[in-house]
Amino acid sequence: MARLAQTAGLTDIQQEILSTVRDFVDKEIIPVATGLEHRDEYPQQIVDGLRELGLFGLMIPEEYGGLGESLLTYALCVEEIARGWMSVSGIINTHFIVAYMLKQHGTQEQKDHFLPRMAAGDIRGAFSMSEPALGSDVSAITSKAVKDGDEYVLNGQKMWLTNGGTSSLVAVLVRSDEGHSPEEAAAKPHKSMTTFLIEKEPGFGEVRPGLTIPGKIDKMGYKGVDTTEMIMDGLRLPANRVLGGTTGRGFYQMMDGVEVGRVNVAARGCGVAQRAFELGVSYAQQRHTFGKPIAQHQAIQFKLAEMATKVEAAHAMMVNAARKKDSGERNDLEAGMAKYLASEYCKEVVEDAFRIHGGYGFSKEYEIERLYREAPMLLIGEGTAEIQKMIIGRRLLEEYRFQG
Repeated sequence: MARLAQTAGLTDIQQEILSTVRDFVDKEIIPVATGLEHRDEYPQQIVDGLRELGLFGLMIPEEYGGLGESLLTYALCVEEIARGWMSVSGIINTHFIVAYMLKQHGTQEQKDHFLPRMAAGDIRGAFSMSEPALGSDVSAITSKAVKDGDEYVLNGQKMWLTNGGTSSLVAVLVRSDEGHSPEEAAAKPHKSMTTFLIEKEPGFGEVRPGLTIPGKIDKMGYKGVDTTEMIMDGLRLPANRVLGGTTGRGFYQMMDGVEVGRVNVAARGCGVAQRAFELGVSYAQQRHTFGKPIAQHQAIQFKLAEMATKVEAAHAMMVNAARKKDSGERNDLEAGMAKYLASEYCKEVVEDAFRIHGGYGFSKEYEIERLYREAPMLLIGEGTAEIQKMIIGRRLLEEYRFQG
């Protein structure tokens, strides 16, 4: 029987990459994921393996030492990795958002300085928009950069940095009202934001003068990967660490990166849903009730049919969003739809697999228990379902404007 969620039209190179990643996931991630997750242990051996495979340079152009692959290839690799353990896909996601932003918006000096080392995995990336009181309202950012001679001084508190401790490069969005009057900055806050590139030492505590990573946030799921706060208190950065070299463009640079992130989250949802289906359909054929495997009961067959259909639908939308971005077209509508559908379907498929397991699904000995705690993060990451609906609704009204 063919596996679910196959992708038509892939090149031989893409198929070879995916086959290699799939083998790595089956042999190196799935057997150890639950144990690492329960201990909340950073998967260093797995990360080293991904580095050896060249995955940290997957989307970085060949001229900088990367593989120069497409967003589609990356998304399909993320889908496979999330099928093994979603936390591992988070480790490479923020890295690639930063690499993508550098590739698209960085100065030549910034590309030459960062991208070769990012492709090799020597520099790991993280990006930061959110703040403790911010939620989804990016225009309400209060962290600020003030110019002081040839430098900028950054102050403020950031929240929810994936790879905050293990990263050595953070792309951070702050206010920079340079060149704007207070009235202009208040009226058009998105034009008063700048992305800065912060180099730091990996670890916790004061990781460079004026920059503190307090420690890991304890989470319900999505363990292993470090999620942190970041405190900037008089952090001084040279002007050449403004992404693209010009202030006031940070919001648009970040939103471009977030579109990549939303395709990634959709891919993660597809991967987790696939694994939940695999666990559910396998358990349903092993567990017997009333003298036969529960898979032979019509109620369970209906549930499996619904789960498989959702896996296929989410995968198709994720692939469409990735291909739209690769074509150079605007894909915020497709990325929003894919992220919304994949995260919602992932939650539903995981819950159905959990129900199929019955009481055993509640046991930490069974993998589905971990997936049940991981799936909710996808409902929130890279914008909630409500935010996706707002994006989708606005774009639909642009496309279907009433002519009366």
